Amino acid sequence: MHPRFTAAFSALPASLQAAIQPLLDSVDFQGVLRPQDVAHLKQETGLDEDALALALLPIAACCAVATVSNFNVGAISRGVSGHWYFGANMEFEHAPLQQTVHAEQSAITHAWLHGEEKLDAITVNYTPCGHCRQFMNELNSGTAIRISLPGRAISTLGDYLPDAFGPADLNITERLLTPINHGFKAEGDTLQQAAIEALNHSHAPYSQSFSGIALRSQSGKIFRGQYAENAAFNPSLPPLQAALIMMNMSNEPLDSVQQAVLAECQGSTLSQFDATRSTLAALGCEDFSLTLVSKTSV
Repeated sequence: MHPRFTAAFSALPASLQAAIQPLLDSVDFQGVLRPQDVAHLKQETGLDEDALALALLPIAACCAVATVSNFNVGAISRGVSGHWYFGANMEFEHAPLQQTVHAEQSAITHAWLHGEEKLDAITVNYTPCGHCRQFMNELNSGTAIRISLPGRAISTLGDYLPDAFGPADLNITERLLTPINHGFKAEGDTLQQAAIEALNHSHAPYSQSFSGIALRSQSGKIFRGQYAENAAFNPSLPPLQAALIMMNMSNEPLDSVQQAVLAECQGSTLSQFDATRSTLAALGCEDFSLTLVSKTSV
């Protein structure tokens, strides 16, 4: 079991401890529960899905990187496929607070990058802030997605975000998590190809400034991240943060990034380059390059 889970694990009810320990002890555990895992945990604890997700929030919150606030928030996104995805807030010392990742963003992006195509519910241990409510409103689940909090009846996003502003107000039909492929040809070395593949699946219907990133950690693993744009613009999640979410959920230290490649479209309205470079520098990574793709490479 990764040391970061130890304290929260010891506080779980005995039946949940016994049921989840083999999962946490697995070297392959990356904060994802398969449908058969969820079924087993329900059977062994006698909890229904909503109660089980609430009981697991302390484990999700252990994944927080709260170096500025020291305030851990955990979230679990529940896909219609039956898979559950852990998420937690992430902060980066020596970088602007605008680079922060919220727990709901983490859990949703974790699901997205695993190929989940729609979410049924989000469980979180604190009330979602307005930033996260707006981020969730970009999802193809719409305002019907269920939100579960400790000590409260389950409500929908529509309850938390009445009279919502979203993609439809800008005549956008594309929604976050709906599969998309922009069709750019993946060329170059391994890291460049991974970054372009991430770009191909990025969600940028407002600016058409598709972008993706690939990180190589000290362990040699490669982590991809893709841009998630938002109708309200500011809650958009940069590709670097998406890749760092995957690193974090794989129990890899964020300061272990050795090399990074950002892929962007030539002539895009927006660029992630400067913000990405500065945040990577704050994490100790200086080996950073940009790969541009053009329409002729489609």
